[in-house]
Amino acid sequence: MKNPTRRAGRARPAAPVCALALSALSALSVCALTAPATAAPATTASAPPPARLTDVPATAVAQARYDLGDQAFTPPAALGYEGRSELAADVYYPARLGTGRHPLVLMQHGSWETCADAAAETDHAAAEAARDRAEKAGDEAEAARQQAIVERTSARLWAWPCAPGTAQIPSSSGYDYLARALAGRGFVVVSVGANGINATAGGQADTVYRARAALIDEHLRMWQRLAGSGDGPLRGALTDGRTGAPVKADFHGRVDLGDVGLLGHSMGGGGVMQEIADSSRAHWPAGVGIKAAFALAPTATWDNDPVTSTPFAVMWGTCDQVNTGSFFEQNRAANRVPIYKYTLTGGNHDFYNGQWSPSSGQVASRDDAVPGVRPGTCRSQYGGQDPQDQQDQSRLTEREQRLITTDRVTAFFERFLRGRTDRQPYLTGTRPFPGEPAGVVTSAYDAGD
Repeated sequence: MKNPTRRAGRARPAAPVCALALSALSALSVCALTAPATAAPATTASAPPPARLTDVPATAVAQARYDLGDQAFTPPAALGYEGRSELAADVYYPARLGTGRHPLVLMQHGSWETCADAAAETDHAAAEAARDRAEKAGDEAEAARQQAIVERTSARLWAWPCAPGTAQIPSSSGYDYLARALAGRGFVVVSVGANGINATAGGQADTVYRARAALIDEHLRMWQRLAGSGDGPLRGALTDGRTGAPVKADFHGRVDLGDVGLLGHSMGGGGVMQEIADSSRAHWPAGVGIKAAFALAPTATWDNDPVTSTPFAVMWGTCDQVNTGSFFEQNRAANRVPIYKYTLTGGNHDFYNGQWSPSSGQVASRDDAVPGVRPGTCRSQYGGQDPQDQQDQSRLTEREQRLITTDRVTAFFERFLRGRTDRQPYLTGTRPFPGEPAGVVTSAYDAGD
């Protein structure tokens, strides 16, 4: 269904919300992203996340951005995908790159509104409510009139490029909390934009995940050139997001493209799983080695291609209305490498991304969980044998959900990109992460032996 219209609440004024995360592996200041859509990230080095592991000295984090154009990427013609997308990303890295080479983690966001058109959002919500009233009253003509407004405002919210004077919704910056935690531990993190794919994916479910995988390949290819020879499209392209001034960081010889991790959320999670599918490995850029992938609430890919050779983890919440991927269950019988699954009781779909979450005040931000009968609860979305299914469950806050996510994401990539086997007990659930809410996370693990 093209550009599905989901009712969005009125945008709220931005207000900084910070909380100190207390978990053992990922202590950091978790701040909701509250900058207006027109604001851009800076490159100045920030204070490192407060470290509690004596074996992981935290480092200051710097940030930059590159943008090669709103329609700079065209998926390979052989895919049959129609539409172009941006080649843009937020980059987080240790402020002092030193002389060694750093693992790279590439992130891809999911499907979401693309343009921060507050007026369109307000008119869209009003038209949906009026349409619903008209349908209830049996007024077909009025319902049709309001539906036309819904469709027009939806087109404005899902446009690409956005109309002049309308900022894009920077979904790629919504994982800032994860990117900073990883960069503070020595990783180079590239969170790529996929708004162009979001705007053109309607009616292309059979090819959109391969298009998303191809977008990942293109960014990896550019980073391979920048890190390997110092040239290519990214040479001189990184800038300070606030001032536009060139960033002087030299990534030549400082990033190891043979040691890559992927992270994706929602349809971005599906794109990541498509990228590590056995059928996709032949398309990886030469010299690139993807060692592991982490998918947050991933949607199911069209072909459900097997993933048997790349370690992966999936995470989903019981109050998530969107998650459709069953990658752990589909691959556990044939996998030859470790795979993990984490179920968050009371977790939802949107809180993984700070821009999508209500505290951001961003256009289209929302809480997708269905409220339970009792305050502080949400309605479980999945039926089954578990007596907790389809019942009210204590809902996780934005802070709690990101805390749990950061714990596992940092431990996972340290395990598979840094060789930190001591992270394994935390990843399998044998050892709990201190500071997390008790009884919230259910872990599943298959060694792939």
